[in-house]
Amino acid sequence: MTVRTAELLIAILLALCSIGLMIKSAELRIDWVPDRGPGSGAWPFWLSTGMLLACLATIVRWFRKVTPESTNLDLFMTRETVLLVGISAGSIVFLLVVTHLLGIYVALFLFLLFYLKFVGRHSWLVTVTMMIVVPIFIFCLFEWALKIPLPKSISEPLFYPIYDLMYS
Repeated sequence: MTVRTAELLIAILLALCSIGLMIKSAELRIDWVPDRGPGSGAWPFWLSTGMLLACLATIVRWFRKVTPESTNLDLFMTRETVLLVGISAGSIVFLLVVTHLLGIYVALFLFLLFYLKFVGRHSWLVTVTMMIVVPIFIFCLFEWALKIPLPKSISEPLFYPIYDLMYS
């Protein structure tokens, strides 16, 4: 597939997604609710409308051949790019499965280990630092500041002492 073909196909796919989101958002109120403000579907509806307009502009520009991408007949993805995208997609599936089995913090720890050290080829110092800092930051943001519990699965008992400190 060429860069030119990929640009058109992605613009069409995103336009269809935008239309779908607009339809689903319109099931909610998209108008102004007196004494409350915009309805719950307003933001997603108008955001999807903007996305659809951008897709239509891309399609028009593709037909007019006014962008470098719309005239580029080079190969869209090399074998190495397909491999990297596959590894990335597989890593995210791993993250989701392990989140279900062991909880988000253990899954995130393992995901960062694999992705930073083996895919990104970062040093052990950077890898271990990020493996520790990112889950702690996510915990503090969601669990402590926003009071939104994230899934912990079988690792939940490890958090009881932290909860005792947070809520005592």
